Amino acid sequence: MCRVGPLDQLIRILAATHRVLVLTGAGISTASGIPDFRGPQGIWKKRQPVYFQEFLASEDKRVEYWDYKAEGWEAFRAAKPNTVHLALARLEKLGRVGAIVTQNIDGLHQEAGSSAEKVVEVHGTNRSLECVDCGKRSDPDTAVAWFRKERRTPACECGGWLKFATISFGQALRPEVVSRAVREAQEADAALSLGSTLSVQPAAGIPLLVARRGLPYAVVNRGETDHDRVATLRIEGDVGDFVPAAVQALEREAEARA
Repeated sequence: MCRVGPLDQLIRILAATHRVLVLTGAGISTASGIPDFRGPQGIWKKRQPVYFQEFLASEDKRVEYWDYKAEGWEAFRAAKPNTVHLALARLEKLGRVGAIVTQNIDGLHQEAGSSAEKVVEVHGTNRSLECVDCGKRSDPDTAVAWFRKERRTPACECGGWLKFATISFGQALRPEVVSRAVREAQEADAALSLGSTLSVQPAAGIPLLVARRGLPYAVVNRGETDHDRVATLRIEGDVGDFVPAAVQALEREAEARA
């Protein structure tokens, strides 16, 4: 009896879905040159995060925060989508993506061609700054350059402190974003988790809403995840070795039917 390999199983799940909920983590962006946070060489092995309340209360902590952000700004801005981001954009064009719920703050899904309306950024975005007082958003370039020169926290026109439009430790997620992710999970017909240890809540709980309805749930990651025993299909390995190949197979199938 011929055994079906993990790639073929992934293709079968994606071929049967018309509204897959995709959850993406840091593991899909490492190939774009963006380091992860919790891996063996992750950012939090080298730096301690600045908590939101610390940012609000202390200029020293704000400078620490901005020093870290400014340090990697050019590399972050220069990062380009990799084969996984591009494959997910192509999967959307095949009419199989309901939403991409991402833990990432890099904006690479949109740059790869995924519709902005389908991308739910639960942890915010590093592509913009946001005033902690008035909420106005702005481009980071000018503020990063100003910080490097002045070594003080950039401020908004209203006088409020500027920080990147990401969710810091200790900062509440936007309720409307979480609600949107939950709604997408409730309407999905399958779930696919890519490059995440699935240990950070509440994002990690989103695909479980799909699995608990008895629907297919595939997890692709290098290393253990918190959902290994829950997943319908668990693939150990680099997402880049599986997702682009699966989407390419679906594209060939669609072309054959056309």
